[in-house]
Amino acid sequence: MKGMNGAPVSAPVLDAAINWQLCFDAGSDSAQQRAEFERWHAASEEHARAWRQLGMLDQRFAAAAGPARKALQQSRVGLRQRVRKLGGGLASLVLLGGLLNWINLHQPLGYWLADQRTGTGETRSLRLDDGTLVSLATHSAVDIRFTAKERLIVLHDGEISVETGHKDNDRRPFVVATDDGRLRALGTRFLVRLESDGTRLSVLQSAVAAKPHDSGEEQVVQEGHQVLMNHERLGRIDTLAVGADAWTRGMLVVDNVRLADLVGELGRYRSGYLGVAPEVADLRITGSFPLHDTDLALKSLLPTLPVQVQQRTPWWVTVVARADK
Repeated sequence: MKGMNGAPVSAPVLDAAINWQLCFDAGSDSAQQRAEFERWHAASEEHARAWRQLGMLDQRFAAAAGPARKALQQSRVGLRQRVRKLGGGLASLVLLGGLLNWINLHQPLGYWLADQRTGTGETRSLRLDDGTLVSLATHSAVDIRFTAKERLIVLHDGEISVETGHKDNDRRPFVVATDDGRLRALGTRFLVRLESDGTRLSVLQSAVAAKPHDSGEEQVVQEGHQVLMNHERLGRIDTLAVGADAWTRGMLVVDNVRLADLVGELGRYRSGYLGVAPEVADLRITGSFPLHDTDLALKSLLPTLPVQVQQRTPWWVTVVARADK
């Protein structure tokens, strides 16, 4: 989030600001919550900037939408719906030009305008005309562009699983494209995920030919391997991570990962802020965790690690060190 009176704001801070306004819009804030908000607001210049920018967006929405704003505020999720669901429609009406900058990296416009998209915590599977099965992970968006020359999937946000089909001996190449390059399936099953520093390809079966946008060379990545691709080059080809496709079955499987990384992945599947205290961030964890019940997943940490789950509101949860009794 940037471009509206300040530097970029990270996704967790943005979600925290949204959750505070949800609380205030609903009229459920207490004196204790108000004090907690003041501490949060004063704790970081980024927190204050996020709150200021969110207020600017809200003012623009009020001026443009009028009665629509009142109707949306009848729901506790009104603000999140304004920010996450109305972006595309408002942009198309040119009522909120500033919103285009506001969503920028964290909420790309392509997400709102995509042929298919999932919300936070939602997954979806699509059977395409050629028999290909495409599964969308949480908060993901794709365009489907089949032509006489190729079968193209454009990934705008999130992660997808692809199991290619060849209905009626379809010989058109099957390609997944991102801003970083093109991935051409070679009769295969694979994952494509957008990350902050590139596009991650994980090949589950057969092989995929990867070509960065600014490179003339195409390199084949074999089954059981993964690689991070940016627009200039491919990174090192590594062994596929354990349980890479477990999310397609509603699970997160990890093997000796940092607690901070586990919590970060669970945070993709729930609304609001999910954080981890620095003193426990580097603890290691192995296990399987349900993605469609992240509260249960967090509780399953308690018997294994010296941590506890601190919940200030339903939208603000932190994993912290367990207090001594």
